Amino acid sequence: MIRRDFLLRSASAAAVLQLPRAGRALTPQFDEFKAQVSAVQLAPPPYPKTEIWGYDGMMPGPELRIAQGARVQRKLLNALPQASSVHWHGIRIDNAMDGVAGLTQAAVEPGESFDYDFVVPDAGTYWYHAHARSIEQVARGLYGALIVEEAEAPEVDREEVLILDDWLLDPETAQINPDFTSAHSRSHAGRMGNFVATNGQYGLAIDVRQNERLRLRLINAANARIFVVDIARNGRLDHRVGRDATGATPEARRTPHSRPRPARRSDRRRDCRLR
Repeated sequence: MIRRDFLLRSASAAAVLQLPRAGRALTPQFDEFKAQVSAVQLAPPPYPKTEIWGYDGMMPGPELRIAQGARVQRKLLNALPQASSVHWHGIRIDNAMDGVAGLTQAAVEPGESFDYDFVVPDAGTYWYHAHARSIEQVARGLYGALIVEEAEAPEVDREEVLILDDWLLDPETAQINPDFTSAHSRSHAGRMGNFVATNGQYGLAIDVRQNERLRLRLINAANARIFVVDIARNGRLDHRVGRDATGATPEARRTPHSRPRPARRSDRRRDCRLR
């Protein structure tokens, strides 16, 4: 009897010791990204670097690329002098994860953090940006691209994500104008910048090859400017394959140029036939 009791207890103990591998839920591992003050070479030399607010100190923030139906888990660390939050623009998710400070969540105070955890149901070109004092925080650089890839993507040679923005800079110092709520901006449909940059760079140029087929994902991060992007010159053919919350559509629509409005996105396919 004593030996049998010992064996039963030993078997039970062994089963308990093995539970952490098979039966215990693992703590989710959230990738961290920090909203922080940084400096980048926004205007060309000899202008000094411009002080911005960026995710991980980058301009734009890190590109997030994920498969349709997959899960996003990101921990926002707020190292800014203001409270902040992250809005996932265009993504259909629960309000609790939507990041609209004061409405769907409390703003994340300086030194605090917040875990965003959601599934992306739709393919397409999206972006994420600050949504607390957004008229200031987005204008200081708090945004980045969120790309949700289709199961069957259009056939292209390569893809480029282009975030368009205009910045209101001091022409002497290249620093951001701090008057984000001026009467002029409020009475003229928003803040218009005096310096245009693509992916945080002045005069961005991308080399292409003859007959190369590109997929261009355009995101307008400006507060009020409508950009006219002419990508059908010199014999190059351009087609729109999706916009805003849509991924690639079965039938591409041929258009001479794109006019993404503020916060809108446009997904283009471009055949480069150089003369």
